[in-house]
Amino acid sequence: MLKKQLSEEPTIHSSSCVEHSDLGAWTDIGPHTVMEESTLGDYSYIAGDAQIIYSDIGKFCSIASHVRINPGNHPMWRVTQHHMTYRSAQYGFGETDDDEFFNWRRAHRVTIGHDVWLGHGVIVMPGVSIGTGAVVGSGAVVTKDIPPYVIAVGVPAKPIRERFPSDIQKKLQDSAWWDWDRATLEERFEELKSLELFLNKHDGRNKAVREE
Repeated sequence: MLKKQLSEEPTIHSSSCVEHSDLGAWTDIGPHTVMEESTLGDYSYIAGDAQIIYSDIGKFCSIASHVRINPGNHPMWRVTQHHMTYRSAQYGFGETDDDEFFNWRRAHRVTIGHDVWLGHGVIVMPGVSIGTGAVVGSGAVVTKDIPPYVIAVGVPAKPIRERFPSDIQKKLQDSAWWDWDRATLEERFEELKSLELFLNKHDGRNKAVREE
């Protein structure tokens, strides 16, 4: 069986629907995924069966299957919260839908940093931010912001530990390795597989992003 080969051109499964969204290079959208008005950074992938709306996702993110990012909200302040009040045209109650409601939804975007891993079935609620390097365990429901390099699990999701001590987190963030161009990634690829090797190259003063 021939393995999938990715490229600078985004790979989108034929069963998926991506509308009004920006996809970076080497991105991969798995089957039965719906993505609307969102961005997906370079090298990030979505395993499949996901729904993502009004969200900005960084580079090198790993999104497992059956993830929901920014699921639909309903207008609980109205007499009825049923979506006929904002999808009026669909039900024959008007000629157009309720732009005010959808603009309210757009104002509560989800922001996800770089190198974030969302496990199977994670739900990220509207307006939440997840920091770079964070991990969210399978089945978690994220209702509050998650800091960088934190592992969070549960319903609602709560931090259980940090991936690295604060000084190492700072060195990783200062390096901004996710912004390296392709040539630099290829040259320094082995560093990304070894924390010790990476830290030996990066002293926290950003000196090693390029060889002198």
